[in-house]
Amino acid sequence: MNLEHKFTINDLLEGCRRGERKSQELLYKSLASRMLGVCMRYAKDRFEAEDMLQMGFVKVFKKVSEFRGDGSFEGWIRRVMVNTAIETYRKNQRMLSVVDIDEVYDAPQSTFDMSGLETKDLLKLINQLSAGYKLVFNMYVIEGYSHREIAEQLGITEGASKSQLSRARAILKEKILKMEGNIYATNVG
Repeated sequence: MNLEHKFTINDLLEGCRRGERKSQELLYKSLASRMLGVCMRYAKDRFEAEDMLQMGFVKVFKKVSEFRGDGSFEGWIRRVMVNTAIETYRKNQRMLSVVDIDEVYDAPQSTFDMSGLETKDLLKLINQLSAGYKLVFNMYVIEGYSHREIAEQLGITEGASKSQLSRARAILKEKILKMEGNIYATNVG
């Protein structure tokens, strides 16, 4: 006889709205690993990401009644996690290394082929970026924020957001080309 009950996200959402600890626990267990991945993209290390995750879920449980059903609940939680990561960044007052916007427009822009690059390798390279570059890159490229939204969230100008993104892309391009060169040299040698 199987006594195990399968809960849907909507069941857990309703339980969380009523403040039921079991629903909170089950929701956490069902989404924590995915949300940790979100936090890892913004954190300097796993410990900071786990702290972000815990703080984010505390906010989720406190504000669950604010979820109106516009879009997916998981998407709403993801947004809470990103905002928590941004707050952590601000609290730690990491400085953005801002490049003059004229330098960005004067620099030659080119594209490069990333088709041979594994996702895990790209994420590793993104995590090697300085905190400011990584934050803006993730917010723009992964989360889909506009430069205006990034500027408002981080208290910087839109130009600074654009320059951060441009520098991040240039650094990533350089790292990818270097990595591809090393792979080529290994395969040829």
